[in-house]
Amino acid sequence: MVRRFALAALLALFCAPVLKLTADQAVQPVFTVSFSAAARPEAVTGQVYVAISKVNDRQTPIRQAGPTGAPLFSVAVNELAPGTAVRFSPATKGHPVASLADLPAGEYWVQPFVNVYTRFPRADGHTVWLHMDQWEGQNWRTSQGNLYGDPVKVQVTPGALPPIRLVADKVIPPITPPADTPSVRRFRIQSDLLTAFWGHPIYLGATVLLPRDYDSHPDVKYPIVFQHGHFSTGAPGGFDRDEAFQKYWQADDTPRTIYVTVQHPSPYYDDSYAVDSENNGPYGEAILKELIPEIETRFRVIREPWARILTGGSTGGWIALALQVLYPDFYGGTFSLCPDGVDLRYHQIVNVYEDANAYWLERDWMKIERPNQRRPDGNIQSMMKDENWYELIVGDNSRSGGQWDIWEATYSPVGPDGYPQRLWDKKTGVINKTVAERWKKYDLREILESNWTTLGPKVAHKINVYIGDMDSYYLNMGVRHLDEFLKERAVDPPFTGEIVFEPMAPHCWGPRGADLHQRMVAHILKYAPAGADITRWR
Repeated sequence: MVRRFALAALLALFCAPVLKLTADQAVQPVFTVSFSAAARPEAVTGQVYVAISKVNDRQTPIRQAGPTGAPLFSVAVNELAPGTAVRFSPATKGHPVASLADLPAGEYWVQPFVNVYTRFPRADGHTVWLHMDQWEGQNWRTSQGNLYGDPVKVQVTPGALPPIRLVADKVIPPITPPADTPSVRRFRIQSDLLTAFWGHPIYLGATVLLPRDYDSHPDVKYPIVFQHGHFSTGAPGGFDRDEAFQKYWQADDTPRTIYVTVQHPSPYYDDSYAVDSENNGPYGEAILKELIPEIETRFRVIREPWARILTGGSTGGWIALALQVLYPDFYGGTFSLCPDGVDLRYHQIVNVYEDANAYWLERDWMKIERPNQRRPDGNIQSMMKDENWYELIVGDNSRSGGQWDIWEATYSPVGPDGYPQRLWDKKTGVINKTVAERWKKYDLREILESNWTTLGPKVAHKINVYIGDMDSYYLNMGVRHLDEFLKERAVDPPFTGEIVFEPMAPHCWGPRGADLHQRMVAHILKYAPAGADITRWR
């Protein structure tokens, strides 16, 4: 499972001729970007980007941008009319090149892009502008209605250059949803609760993998597995891409269950984290009261807690654990793989309660930079500041659609401007302790430890967590704290689930496919109440 969701392919882009530009040794390069009325006749509120790359073969410059990728520069716009030029000067902020003034002389491919925002007049009285998901998984690079132009090759030389004019004259078309099959069914519904909160239609969805011979046994009801994670319309368990799991699912002796991938993208991210939130709205309530009843009405489900199982990896691993903890009476067990920070003393590698800065550790004579991602051998792949700085270029006010911004949109209180209050200053990394305290209500280890007297009897046997001990994003450390509490301090009742650490394994280690399904079925059979039907569906 991929933590930072994979970017879908854009349309093939055509190459333009090289533009030879002259210079007089005085001023740095300047770009202007506009969008054509033919691509979009309406004005745009959103973000305008210029991506710059040395190559344009396998991926366009926009596709190459990232925390450690090709430079990306952005300008926020409000009611920008078609044909109106947006100026990108040396004062325009970018990442990983901070300014066009720092761009070395040379030959580059440059590409314009326009990310269109939607107005949300929320029920809390705040009006905010964010990118509306088009069922692409909150991915601005592939979202229907966003605008782009073909990459242009330019020769940048030191000194004064004529403005390099770029035009976004193409629009990304709608995404064609996958077709249903006898085994896989898809649907989505408009959520009344979320629509009322956002002041705009908001949708929830599900991709349902049915057991073999489901239609041949209309009187049989089945246990259900809810798989959470980054947005996908792919079949649960990898059924539509994993031949081994497909053979397992269709085998004679495979226990029959219903397997569901839950879709709940928000205006902030490709999934909502499935909990109620000041900024995101009542996603937890909407999933529980609207989506799951719709699933259990459309399909023959055993509507009992013991027959409802949760799973997911990374973001989905956190959701799978959080829903079991927050709704202990509704679900019968969770199988959480490589979950995001379950103890916010390790929000990846940051102690949000005690650390002064998320990016640097202060020492007497130097500042030590914090890593963000590593390989199992310890080699560092990126630093904390870089992913955060990249998100800040993609969108301010937690509007990047990125990983750090969704945590703020989920855990933080609403700020005076209607956007999430920052846990830390996005540029400097200085942590706001007042906001950190407000995050505590989403600290899963803290919730369990503070409420074990009431929660313990309901979840002590339901929690199962699997993680690599060299997790790429240091998520194993939060799980270590959870493991310590559950195995050393959780009493009356004692913890009887399992937490497994795989030595030297990266993100996102854990049981998959048939192995995971067999574990979940074994759990269902073990904890089904006396008199429950554990025969016909098998």
